[in-house]
Amino acid sequence: MPDQAGRKLASMNLSSHEFLLRDKVIAALNSTLSLPKALESARAPLLELTPADYVGLCLINLGPIVEFQWLVPGYRLALLDEYSKWVDSDFVRAPIFAQPNVVLRDSEMITRKELERSALYQRSKELDLSLEHVMAVLLPVYPQLLGAFTLYRDRRLAFSEKDAAFLTSLTPHLLNAVRNCRDMQTASTGSRLLEELYSRPDAAYVVVAPPSHEVLRSRRAATLLERWFKPSDLHSSGIPLVLMERLEALTRMTPDAQLQNNLWVSLHGDSYRVVRFVELPETEGPRQWALILNEIPLSIPLPETMRMQLTARQVDIARGMLHNWSNEQIASELGLAEDTVKTHVRDIFRRLQVDNRTDFLYQAAHLNKPV
Repeated sequence: MPDQAGRKLASMNLSSHEFLLRDKVIAALNSTLSLPKALESARAPLLELTPADYVGLCLINLGPIVEFQWLVPGYRLALLDEYSKWVDSDFVRAPIFAQPNVVLRDSEMITRKELERSALYQRSKELDLSLEHVMAVLLPVYPQLLGAFTLYRDRRLAFSEKDAAFLTSLTPHLLNAVRNCRDMQTASTGSRLLEELYSRPDAAYVVVAPPSHEVLRSRRAATLLERWFKPSDLHSSGIPLVLMERLEALTRMTPDAQLQNNLWVSLHGDSYRVVRFVELPETEGPRQWALILNEIPLSIPLPETMRMQLTARQVDIARGMLHNWSNEQIASELGLAEDTVKTHVRDIFRRLQVDNRTDFLYQAAHLNKPV
């Protein structure tokens, strides 16, 4: 999590240059809604911060046929062009799948002798790549979409604990960048994003230049906001005060803190009112934000991709959470001890790679109908 990563970094006595490089990587990841361009922009500061020779992101679509798409900024890696032939020999795959969001170095995945005997390593030697060391992390973008982010060294210099700590601190930002780019259909500029959103009948968004200048509002957003808020809830600009305050707070936060506060959820009647705050790529003027609005029914179906990852008892508890029941209510309904429910809830979050109930609700809604 970002706060844990921050504490880890603080304990490492980093130089001002290292902090600057990390900030540059984060800024680059947020500089565009085109994932290839974001990776290309982040490549140079990332490889200076965590020295490596190659970097790649493999997008893994889980369906009847598993599909792999490699995005490799900078130098082309011939080995990854033919990855589908060697995927079953990839010694990185099983360890990172077993520990999503955990950065692993090759020494934590496989012995040196086993690495050198692997078909993937032998093929890299044939291609004059000699991939000697690997560091990787699995990004659970959505239950049906994963990202494997990997750094490679073609020399015998192992990745250090400090290298792993840097990548760990960047992992939530990488995940956020992939989600934003995929959700916005890899629109490369703010204007294209608005064109795409505006063409969708279910789209609801407001574009704001902080602190209170409204740039654009979609027709459906106007309808939602009129239903959600009374005139007394609005700022003189017409923006709801509670959303304007959240946006102002976000602009003052560090990138790590923004990740934990970019979702506003309010329970009202039989539905949740959800606003997601997305910082748009830089333009010639002030940095703008898109406020994506959605109404989610109080009780939504548990997506099949989530259900398949849970036990029968956990499915019952997950459905209770989607009804907005408290742990006490779930325990009473299912005849369980409240502590048992709490334990199941923690395990559900771990299995589904969500942070809390709000994140669980948001991901479930996204799978039922893209949010």
